[in-house]
Formats: sequence, structure tokens, C-alpha cells
Amino acid sequence: MEWNHKNEEDYSISLKNIIDAHNLIAPFIHKTPIFTSRSLNKLCNSELFFKCENFQKVGAFKIRGALNALLSLKKEDLSRGVATHSSGNHAQAIAYAAQLLGIKATIVMPSSASQIKVNAVRNYNAEIIFCKPTLQSREETLNEFVSKNKSVFIHPYDNPFVIAGQGTVAKETLEEIDNLDYIVAPVGGGGLLSGTSIATKGISPKTKVIGAEPKGADDAFKSIRDNKLYPSIEPKTIADGLLTSLSERTFNIIKRNVEQILTVSEENIINAMFLLFERMKIVVEPSAAVSLAAVIEHKDFFEEKKVAIILSGGNVDLRHLPWLE
Repeated sequence: MEWNHKNEEDYSISLKNIIDAHNLIAPFIHKTPIFTSRSLNKLCNSELFFKCENFQKVGAFKIRGALNALLSLKKEDLSRGVATHSSGNHAQAIAYAAQLLGIKATIVMPSSASQIKVNAVRNYNAEIIFCKPTLQSREETLNEFVSKNKSVFIHPYDNPFVIAGQGTVAKETLEEIDNLDYIVAPVGGGGLLSGTSIATKGISPKTKVIGAEPKGADDAFKSIRDNKLYPSIEPKTIADGLLTSLSERTFNIIKRNVEQILTVSEENIINAMFLLFERMKIVVEPSAAVSLAAVIEHKDFFEEKKVAIILSGGNVDLRHLPWLE
């Protein structure tokens, strides 16, 4: 790899970095399937291709970035263990990747994290430190731990190795499906959307990248619209994986490469999730359904187009599905 983990000001991540990441992590991940649905094509009047990262190891795309980050560390850094803060899929991904490499992982999780995700992290033998459910508390708790224990902090999205790893989702998609008009990815912190945009620009420049975001957590939409980085303040959405705000790095990448960010209602997120369960018989979490929700809510935008939709994960508590609440 061409970067140093400490070079946090470098925003230049290239297609080559994504190709290198894919070569590095390919033995440890699933090449996830791409599904189609005639009934959803008819509903949206578009040709849809669903990249199913809900079938990925740990149930989400996050393992790609986590593995690339850890496998790119020097042995002496690995020996100190790794740490991060996350309420869900990144926590599981770091815990799994650390277990695979035989190193210690410590995860700072908010007390509000779902029990199903806490249990998954514990199952990968990671240590959990609980904190108050605020970003400030997460960062302070993590910083205190890292300064004391000298562990390597793997940021959930503000890390070039993580972004390059996430870009392998789009790389696989574009190598399988030709002549896409659009590729749609959900956006929270922006790691997946950043990696998707870099891979797409390098492999299929004519394909436009669209971000999908809940209206109740639309800081990325506002940031790109106003060319000013806004924090995520009191987001309100069922899509719990999309609550974080962009970093300076992901903001700059998305600003350069992404065509548009479309926002969606809670009603359409739940509707999209239900349709994926009912029509395609696949389990997705609300954050993953946001991509399809964007196509449903902005139907005219995608009409008669060839569209890849990234389903980012499937880690949902089946005892608390939104249409049963």
C-alpha cells in the first residue's frame, strides 16, 4: 500500500488502492451475489441490480474496510491490538478481523447499542467498554483507552485503508454489470459512498454515483448542498447505521465524485425494507433499505435507467421489525 496510517491529511485514494485492497482481502471475504427482481423492476420502472452485502461476513460491507486496515498494519502495530468506537457493524467487523488475525480488539460502544450487535461483538472475543450514547462520550472514552494502552485506532470511516476496502463493493459490482447508469449507496459517515465513488470513477466514468440518506439524518445532503461540513445533530431515523456525520476526508471525496445525495422518508425506508423481505426473501437492515427507498421515492429520477443498489447489511433484530412495532 502507498499510504502511512499516520498520514491523515491525504485525501487521495485511487482505484489502484482499491484494487490492492481487493487483492489483500479477497481470501477472507465473500464475493457477494448480485440479485434482480422483476417485480421491483416493474414497481420502479427501472432495471435494478442488488449487490447483497447483507450476505457478507459479519452481515455487512464493513468487514472489507476493517480487514484492509488491519492487514495493512505492521506487525509491531498489530501486536499492540486495535481499538475503535462503533454502535454496530464496524464494531463487529473489527472484532471479527482481529480474531482472524489473533490480536486483541477493544470496542467502545454506546449504552444504547442493540443487544444483538453487542452479543455479536462479544462472540468474536472483543473487549467492550460501554459509554454514554453521544459521539463526544465515544471519542473521549476511546481516546482515554488508546492513550493508556497504545492500541491502534481504526476509525469507522475516516481512514484511507477503510475507504479503499469499502470501495471493493463497487469494484465487484462494476466488474459484473456493464453500462450502469447509476450506482446507489447509503451514506452515514461516508466511507462506503467515498469508496464507491472512487471505484466507479476509475472503472466506469459514465456511471453516476448517488448517495441515499434519511431525511431525519440529512447532514451529508446539507453539507454537499451548501459546500460546508455540517455535524449530525440529534438525528432521528430508524436507519441506525447512518447516524454519524461526514469527516473532512469523506466530505472532500464525496464533493468531488458523487453526482447527488437524495433524501428519503422513514415511511419509504420501512416500505423498501418490507419489499426486500417480501419480494426478494432477503433480510436487510433499515440502513441497507435506504438505497432502494431512494429509487422508490425519486422514481422519475431513475425511470428506465440501469441502476445498481448496494444493500449494505442485514444485521437486524428479527424480534423488532419496524412493521410489527
